[in-house]
Amino acid sequence: MPVQTKICGLSTAPTVDAALAGGVAWLGFIFFPKSPRHVEPEQAAALVRRAPVSVGKVGVLVDPDDALIAHVLKAGLTALQFHGNETPERLAALRRRGIEIWKAIPVRTRADLDAAARYRGAVDRILYDAKTPPGTLPGGMGMRFDWTLLDGFTHPLPWLLSGGLDAENVADAVRITGARAIDASSGVESVPGVKNVDKIAAFLQATAQS
Repeated sequence: MPVQTKICGLSTAPTVDAALAGGVAWLGFIFFPKSPRHVEPEQAAALVRRAPVSVGKVGVLVDPDDALIAHVLKAGLTALQFHGNETPERLAALRRRGIEIWKAIPVRTRADLDAAARYRGAVDRILYDAKTPPGTLPGGMGMRFDWTLLDGFTHPLPWLLSGGLDAENVADAVRITGARAIDASSGVESVPGVKNVDKIAAFLQATAQS
């Protein structure tokens, strides 16, 4: 089975089109004002309309209130990805509304992976991302964790690998972790928050060959 890829933090039509042309599985849109990749739901909705039904549209949120969730869902998303301190109980309640739910697990040590089991039955997918320093953004920092931590780990749910992935290292990441789904953001940018169409194309090509 080919590796599936999510390009996250998209904000412009040309970069969405580049991702689609490269065979992306999911488009990611960030609804978090502190992020340089933040988009408004109306902006995301216009970008979502460029994609076929076969491509997933994922909204990324950090400890959102119910009003924000309701607002972003109007963009036509197929999944919500959470990067804050959301509890399994809250995410399970959201999942019962019929939307696919993903949860990011910040990883620095092998013990950090154990948090994934708390979300069994509450979410559809887990995303393993590098744990960022206190006071910084919860993701999109270009940081990677030790991929060998995943060696022999029994995953409680379908999962994606994230954190510091780019066209140069994605083949090694897939080989070491066995990941069949990956997420890229800063690794396909010219500067933080500005996606690069050539880097997107190169990343998706490298992934397809992994």
